[in-house]
Amino acid sequence: MNLPASFNKLESLLTKIGNALQCLVLLVLRLYWGWQFAQTGWGKLTHLDRTAGYFASLDIPWPKLNAVMAGSTEALGGVLLMLGLASRVITVPLMFVMAIAYVTADQEAARAIFSDPDKFVTATPFLFLLTVVIVFVFGPGRLSLDALFKRPGVAK
Repeated sequence: MNLPASFNKLESLLTKIGNALQCLVLLVLRLYWGWQFAQTGWGKLTHLDRTAGYFASLDIPWPKLNAVMAGSTEALGGVLLMLGLASRVITVPLMFVMAIAYVTADQEAARAIFSDPDKFVTATPFLFLLTVVIVFVFGPGRLSLDALFKRPGVAK
């Protein structure tokens, strides 16, 4: 039995399977977390006074304006993520909103990134942030409007 050859065959097979599943995994991430962003953003916008009050309690300047900006970014960004439209573009402001969420609402978790990583990764913003980083790095996948508009023969 040639162990290195068997390993190479197994690795090749697993690479093919992983590549085939990539677009499906990206679609599921975009749909689930896009929906979560949209709901969270909509919640901020529909309960603006409560959100602004919470932002004020965190000493965020111009709490009402920042509540509108964060809520709008999350709501619109979530819809765009679900559609896979302008995906890499929208991930940048979403990353910014999640970073601000860490340093304002989850300061303790943000400070614990190296000393207590469990606290960092279990904080509310983590999975939101991880998802937008994944979409930024890998793109929205083949099952997206971005991919559809980039296909040859599709009107621009």
